[in-house]
Amino acid sequence: MHGTVDGFNYGLVTPVAAFIMACLGGALGLRCTARSVRTERSFKAAWLALGATSIGSGIWTMHFIAMMGFAVHEVPLGYDRGVTFASLAVAIVMVGVGIFIVGYRGATPMALVTGGTITGLGVATMHYLGMAGIRMNGEFEYNTVVVSVSVVIAVVAATSALWAAVSVHGFLGSLGASLVMGVAVSGMHYTGMAALSVRLHGSAATAATTAAGGESPASLLGPMLIGPVAFLILAGVVVMFDPLVVMGKPDWEKRPPRAIPAPRHRPSFPERTSWAASEPPREGSASPHDW
Repeated sequence: MHGTVDGFNYGLVTPVAAFIMACLGGALGLRCTARSVRTERSFKAAWLALGATSIGSGIWTMHFIAMMGFAVHEVPLGYDRGVTFASLAVAIVMVGVGIFIVGYRGATPMALVTGGTITGLGVATMHYLGMAGIRMNGEFEYNTVVVSVSVVIAVVAATSALWAAVSVHGFLGSLGASLVMGVAVSGMHYTGMAALSVRLHGSAATAATTAAGGESPASLLGPMLIGPVAFLILAGVVVMFDPLVVMGKPDWEKRPPRAIPAPRHRPSFPERTSWAASEPPREGSASPHDW
């Protein structure tokens, strides 16, 4: 038999909160990527690593905030801790590969396509690996066509966001790129959830009374979200204190050069070329022409 899937168990609370977290992680990560393009080579890797971790943490946090509103009414759900943490690591690593390609190669078509594809696949891999960590008395079945659409959404939107991050400067450009990234992650997530159906094992009564393996969503996801959220706050503090990250270029580059004031006129005095020209030689002293 099939289970009843509910992705909005708490109404719009979890989708809106998830979208905000996706935008926050995307904004921090993409601004760090843009910052790396305008920095010295010695600091480029550090900014790119911070950007990859911000985006990876943001999309992972978005996914599991959305999953707090996910339920199958006939069975309890549990989560495997190892697989759940592995989905976070995969997200950071794959997004990092895509960001490093764009960060070091620039906004060339090949770099954007390659980096955007890897970043989008990282988003999709994180989602489906996270879903594989759910434990219940049943199994998930996916519509292949809808799954393919969800992956395409992630790749196209991630490529567009990376292009905007390295090509569009200024605060409004970065805001638009972060919204695109948020749409990419959220759209991919809920499109993937639309492809999902659940086949239960045994009768409805047996399925409802059989405990799911793994840890419950509240006991696992709540504490696990503390770390990524704290990191995003810390990354936000770092970004906000760097004007080049926030505004696109430092304040001192925006200000017009100040005119150097002309020196004030000082009264001129006759110069004394030598002590001999101003004072007559004393009696009995030698003239300088005698030297």
